[in-house]
Amino acid sequence: MNGNTVSEKTKMVRILVEAPFATFRTFSAGSFRPTAGFMTPSAAYGLVMNLAGVNTRHDDGRSAMTLMRDDLPTVRIALGIPTSPNHELELPMPQSVFQQLHNYPVGNSGKDHAPNTKGNKYNITPVRRQFLMDLRAVIALECHSEILETIRRSLKGAPTSDRFGLPFLGDNSFLPDRVEEVDSTAPAFWFEKIGPDNHGDELRAGVTRLTQWIDRADMSRTRSALYAPNDTASVNPSEIAWTEVGPTTDN
Repeated sequence: MNGNTVSEKTKMVRILVEAPFATFRTFSAGSFRPTAGFMTPSAAYGLVMNLAGVNTRHDDGRSAMTLMRDDLPTVRIALGIPTSPNHELELPMPQSVFQQLHNYPVGNSGKDHAPNTKGNKYNITPVRRQFLMDLRAVIALECHSEILETIRRSLKGAPTSDRFGLPFLGDNSFLPDRVEEVDSTAPAFWFEKIGPDNHGDELRAGVTRLTQWIDRADMSRTRSALYAPNDTASVNPSEIAWTEVGPTTDN
């Protein structure tokens, strides 16, 4: 499956994801850890690759961080919010939790507390972590037919060869309630890219920056864009709702 492009024997599947809590962290430092306003294409890619039994991780033996393999398949992803019973757009609600961050500070800050902690991390800082509540997302996926069939078998409970761990949504304590294939004729409010030539002069609800691809070794190569859900539900995503996701794409 490695190296497949979306033009080779592509087929489509739609996956419903429901979770009471989720978070899609942006890269940031400081006492506030924000989340994107919706599931990101990069997070959706990680989820479907997990379902397909494709290990996206790479250890080069030198880097401190987990790297992404450079031979992963390329797919097309569109993200949407299913229509509610009253057919209105219902965005997930941002919430916050406050925690204590324990660390070893750089320099001499807080060194007077070190003896009292008996070798534990002695610098304590309050931090605010943001998360989303009541996430309901539809992932429209165009991919190589081999990947799609593996995903469908996985959604029915069949084991995959290289799958590891449980699927989670940004935090390993945020597990989904439902991950299942849904009818491709159900309407949704699709997130569309915002640019100078499409919706750039409109004030739209739910505007958020979504990460398309993460390069942990070189942050300058991490890709993201502004998206917003369409104000009218439709069965099929428009062309500007689709994002090509993979190690060699350039959206």
